[in-house]
Amino acid sequence: MKQILLLILSAFLLTSCGSGSSKQAETVNPAAETAADHPTDQTVTTADPSVVYVYYFHGSQRCKTCVAVEKAARESVATLYGEQEQVRFVEVPTDDAANKRLVEQYGVTWNALIVAKGDDHVDITQKAFANPEGVSGMLQEEVERRLS
Repeated sequence: MKQILLLILSAFLLTSCGSGSSKQAETVNPAAETAADHPTDQTVTTADPSVVYVYYFHGSQRCKTCVAVEKAARESVATLYGEQEQVRFVEVPTDDAANKRLVEQYGVTWNALIVAKGDDHVDITQKAFANPEGVSGMLQEEVERRLS
């Protein structure tokens, strides 16, 4: 029964994510590695294998849950890891051609929350969207696993 409810909830969230959002996203520029408007955003040319990246992939239209998951992930990385250079939050608009390499690398088709270090990555999208309030704990667990 729980699996059916989770499946229905996931399907609902995925279909509702296209309903629109007025928030304008930043672009990840694969040609340079510099800080963006948000202090935890980074642009990525080649992923540093010693750094844990928290990638938040999204389209141009996002539902309230999508925005809530991004906010929780961004704030969690900022709160838990502050200015540590070993952990970076990266917002990746999937509809920007400049991000095609990352989108293909992780097989992203819509919204995704991925924790990655080198070739070791995990997609926690379903868990995060099912429980946006628990994103901080999920991220901390996955980031710490990759830092050790």
